[in-house]
Amino acid sequence: MPTRHVLLALTVAVLWGLNFLAIHASLEQFPPLFLVALRFGIIAIPTVLFVPRPRVPWKWLIAYGLGFGTLQFLFLYAGMTAGFPTGLASLVLQASAPFTVLLGAAFLGERLGRRALTGIGAASAGLVVVGLSYGDAAPLGPFLLVLCGALGWALGNIASRQARADKPLNLVLWMSIVPPLPMLALSLGVEGPARIGDAIATSLSPAAIPAWIGLAYTIALGTLLGSGIWVWLMARHPAGSVAPFSMLVPVVGIAAAWIVLDERPAWLELAGGVLIVGGVLWASRQQARDSSQPHPGQPATASALP
Repeated sequence: MPTRHVLLALTVAVLWGLNFLAIHASLEQFPPLFLVALRFGIIAIPTVLFVPRPRVPWKWLIAYGLGFGTLQFLFLYAGMTAGFPTGLASLVLQASAPFTVLLGAAFLGERLGRRALTGIGAASAGLVVVGLSYGDAAPLGPFLLVLCGALGWALGNIASRQARADKPLNLVLWMSIVPPLPMLALSLGVEGPARIGDAIATSLSPAAIPAWIGLAYTIALGTLLGSGIWVWLMARHPAGSVAPFSMLVPVVGIAAAWIVLDERPAWLELAGGVLIVGGVLWASRQQARDSSQPHPGQPATASALP
C-alpha cells in the first residue's frame, strides 16, 4: 500500500477507536435502546431518499440489519450503560472475528485450518482472561452483554457474505432501515415513554451538547466517513493488507478512554487484550488471503465498526 493509503487506514482506526468515546457521551443523555433507534433512524431517512438500494435479496439485507445493526448495538449500548468500561468495550467487540469464523464453518461450510483454530483458541483464552479480571471487581453481566454484541456483529457478517453486495457501502447504509422500528418498540416497552420523553426534553439543554456531538460523530465520522474510506481501501488492496489495521481500534479505544475518562485497565485485562488481538490477527491472516481472491462473480465485502 502507498503511504497515503496507509495513512488513510490509520485514520479509520483512529476514527473508529474514538467512536467509543462518542457512544459513551451519547449514552450519558439517551437510554441505550432508544439511542440505537435514534442513531439508525437518522441514517435511514436520507439513505432511503438518496442512496440506491443494493442489488441483494431482501432476506440478507434484513438479516444483516438485525445482526449488525440491531443485536450488536442493542447489547453493546446496554453493556456500556450497565457499567462496562468504554475502552474495554472496543476490545471485547473484537470477539466478532472468531465468532464469524466459527459461524462461517457451521453455516457456510468454510474450512477451519490449523492457523484459524489456533487463533480462535488464543482469542477465546484472552476473552476468558478479560472476563475473569473484570468480573473479579464488578458484575460479569455487562461483559456478557458486550460479548453478545460481538456475536450479533458476527451474525451480520455472515449475512453480508451471503448478500454479496456489488456496492458494500450501500449495503451498510441500507441496513440502517432495519433497526429503528423494532428498537423503538423495544425501547417503549423496556425503557418506557416517561424515560424516553425525559431524555428528549432535557436533550435541548446545554448539558446535552456532548451527547449530540457524540451522536453526530458516530453517524458522520464513525459510520459514513470511516466506513466510506474502509470500503474504498478494501476495493483497491488485498484484504490481508487492509484488515490488520482494524486491530488498532481497541488500542486507540483503550488509550482514549484512559486519557479522557480515566479508565485504567488492569494488567490482567491488558494481557487478555494482547491474546485477543494476537489471536484475531493470527487467524485472520489466512482468512484475509482467501478473501482477497473472491470467487468469480462474488465481490469482496467490507465490514464497518461501531
